[in-house]
Amino acid sequence: MTSTEDLEKLIPELQWIDDEDLKEKVIRVWIEATRRGGWNNVQEIPFTLSFKNSGTLIEHTRRVAKLVKSVASQRDEEINMNHLIAGALLHDIGKALEYEKVGNEIRVSEYGKKVRHPISGANLARELGVPEEVAHIIESHSHEGDKMKRSKESIIVHHCDFIDFELRRREVEGD
Repeated sequence: MTSTEDLEKLIPELQWIDDEDLKEKVIRVWIEATRRGGWNNVQEIPFTLSFKNSGTLIEHTRRVAKLVKSVASQRDEEINMNHLIAGALLHDIGKALEYEKVGNEIRVSEYGKKVRHPISGANLARELGVPEEVAHIIESHSHEGDKMKRSKESIIVHHCDFIDFELRRREVEGD
C-alpha cells in the first residue's frame, strides 16, 4: 500500500504546494484512489492505455506539473499556483479507478467503462475536501471540459496534459 512518505518521494513536486492543508488533501486523494482501484503500488498505474509503453501515471503527472509551473511563470495574469499545481498533480488521478490490473494485464475496469477518469477523479477529490477550483481542473482537463468555461489554471493543465501526451506517444511510437 502506498504511504504519504512514498508519495512525497515519488512526487517531489508536492513541495511546490505552499498550502499544507491542500498538500495533505492531494496526498489523501492519491492514497484513496490507489486503494479503491485495488492497486498494490501507485507505480503500477499506467499513464495511458491509448498506446503501448506509455510509462507510469506518476511519470506523466510529474512532467505535467513541471510544464504547468513553467507556463505559469511566464504569464503576467494572476494564477493561483497552489490550485494549479494541485490540479496538475491530480488531473489524471481517476485513472486509478478507470484502469485495473488483472494478473499481468492492465485494462479498463467495469467502473471505468461507465465513468471516465476526469469525472471519477473530480468526484473523489470533492469527496475528500479538495477545493472546488482544483476539482474543476480535474474534471475539465480532458475532452469532458470542452463544453465548460475553463479557469485559467484549467486551461494551462489542459494544454500541458495534451503536450505531454503527444510528445510521449511520438517518443514511444517514433516520428
